Amino acid sequence: MLRSIYPIVEGHGEVKAVPVLLRRFAYEVHDNQEFYPFPPHRIPRGQIMAANQLEKAVELGARKVHQRGGGAILVLIDADSDCPAEIGPSILERVRKARPDVAASVVVAKAEYEAWFLASARSLRGKRNISSNAEPPSEPEKIRAAKEYVSQVLMVPGTTYSPTVDQSALTAVFDFAQARQCPSFDKLWRDLDRLFGL
Repeated sequence: MLRSIYPIVEGHGEVKAVPVLLRRFAYEVHDNQEFYPFPPHRIPRGQIMAANQLEKAVELGARKVHQRGGGAILVLIDADSDCPAEIGPSILERVRKARPDVAASVVVAKAEYEAWFLASARSLRGKRNISSNAEPPSEPEKIRAAKEYVSQVLMVPGTTYSPTVDQSALTAVFDFAQARQCPSFDKLWRDLDRLFGL
């Protein structure tokens, strides 16, 4: 039974949201009541892509999961304008090279984490100022500015989405099944399912 995951993220909103996401997956999908994720290690995007900064975080994460008796490392970043199929494998190769002894996953949300909220908009109606008639766009991951879309289209007029305030709260309630129409969330689901099955 997987006891812990050491998340590496880039955004301030993910620092609060990713532990919520991981606990939900552990409890709801794997009925794992003994899962306790580490607080995320935040590295700005530029430092993740630069040499050595990611590797240092991976080394620290590997030591921590070993101290806890085992676990895995998850790197979760936004694609922004990059192609997930290109940067994801290259980052995973760096993670595995740094610590091949620790199970790992790299997930690149296209284009932003918030695209998963767009896909599951119906499940968010009435939550955190999301409109009661919010509808998902036809192709959530093709919207480059997903954060702005949440504010301008999904939320009631006069309110604004804030990652540091709203991301973890929406993560606690968005529908996983609806979000799986996003290939990047489906990859996260499959990767977590693999890690929790170790």
